[in-house]
Amino acid sequence: MRLLPILSLFTVLICGPVLAAGGKTLRMAYDADPASLDPHEQLSGATLQLSHLVFDPLVRFRKDLSLEPRLATRWEQIDERTTRFHLRDDVRFHSGRLMTAEDVAWTFNRLKQSPDFKALFEPFEAAKVIDEQTIDLVTKGPYPLVLNLATYIFPMDREFYTGTDARGAPKDAVVKHGSSFASANMSGTGPFIVTGREQGIRLELKRFDGYWDKDSPGNVDEIVLTPIKEPATRVAALLAGDVDFIGPVPPTDLNRVQSAACCDLVAIPSNRVLTFELNQKRVAAFKDPRVRRAMSYVINREASPRRSCAGKPPPPANLSPPGYAGHDPALQPPYDLAKAKALMKEAGYEDGFSATMIAPNNRYVGDARIAEAVAVMLAKINIKVDLQTLPKAQYWQRFDARDADIMMIGWQSDTQDSANFYEFLAMTPDPKTGYGQYNAGNYSNPEVDRLTLQTQTMTDPDARAEVLKKIERILYEDAALLPLQWQHLAWAARKNVKIEPVVNVIDMPYLGDLVIE
Repeated sequence: MRLLPILSLFTVLICGPVLAAGGKTLRMAYDADPASLDPHEQLSGATLQLSHLVFDPLVRFRKDLSLEPRLATRWEQIDERTTRFHLRDDVRFHSGRLMTAEDVAWTFNRLKQSPDFKALFEPFEAAKVIDEQTIDLVTKGPYPLVLNLATYIFPMDREFYTGTDARGAPKDAVVKHGSSFASANMSGTGPFIVTGREQGIRLELKRFDGYWDKDSPGNVDEIVLTPIKEPATRVAALLAGDVDFIGPVPPTDLNRVQSAACCDLVAIPSNRVLTFELNQKRVAAFKDPRVRRAMSYVINREASPRRSCAGKPPPPANLSPPGYAGHDPALQPPYDLAKAKALMKEAGYEDGFSATMIAPNNRYVGDARIAEAVAVMLAKINIKVDLQTLPKAQYWQRFDARDADIMMIGWQSDTQDSANFYEFLAMTPDPKTGYGQYNAGNYSNPEVDRLTLQTQTMTDPDARAEVLKKIERILYEDAALLPLQWQHLAWAARKNVKIEPVVNVIDMPYLGDLVIE
């Protein structure tokens, strides 16, 4: 892969609009770039955004969250455990190979081995190849979210990733925060090919001439992604015409961007909840639900943390956002300083204790400022916080190592279902199944585990919703996590860059369909 010199960062920031041969170049500025090119290394928004550029899923969500065919043209229910997918016969990988059902099965099996993705596919028994263009996904029992999970299956080129690299390491290895063939090389079916990458500096892609979707309206031939961590610098680059498209737009600049004659702003509600996890393995006090409840009571979600959210939506008491089956509107965010102090005294921690806290400074809207505000609030019950904020790439390594006492995480259910929150953030961590993979607090409640697994085989939506709400009530009463706010989404672009049709609530812009006038 051709790596670009650092000097090119400054070139892209000062150049005017660039025309690629036969099309347009999109100059993007996001808060950070993907940590890896391996689509299965980390379950994160940046990874999935890149997957939609370089790969294609079997199906994907439309703007209204209905499902549309992509590499699968249609599907049918064979029995209560089997869903059959019929694949396109004209799809080529970037290597030139035709995609077949064998590639889908290979990808499925790799997902089942990924530490981050395996929990999603734990309800599945197998992917069975019927013929070159037909594959069955078979679940262990009735499972209501098969199509939702098909949005995570981005077929990989099995021949490209088979064998060993120059060091003798398996090309298909999934290595967290490490150097692997898949973390630096890609062959997908998507609209773009990665042509240059310098981590944290620049990511360059060009249109794949053999892309199957000839009906796509997209006319972007090249994309240059420049990470710009500082929100004010990102906005200034857009307004000056140095970049064409930015995300996210910070709440403090929404009015400024919206009133600028040069640009359009698109802001929509998000289903991503921002929360803190309390590491019970490092801090004995966090094992006491009275201490956790005291921490929840002392955080005034109507104050500083909420101010960083566009439109000031109601602060969360659930992990499930409004509209999800598990959302319980009866649960309200607690705030009672006197009660918080009383609980700390009752638990034997009236004099408090010290705790370390880590948060990213370029992953979520206002993340560092929110963490600072929460640290100040915790001081009111004598919890002395040593806060450290880090760039996203460094943060996830620290988070995965669980080497702090209080850790920030934002979570969006890309299955658009409540159970996804519990499977990853609240179930007892289990490396074998992948459940609890992002439960950095090591919270464990057997009833939460049991009920979450129960919902996986429930096909009556009303009965299932009641069980999901029961889980929310348990987590609320236990103060298992400290949900702070819903992270709303905002992007902006130059007037000739028509982003509204391609951005969505799942925060995965479909840039293959983007039109630049």
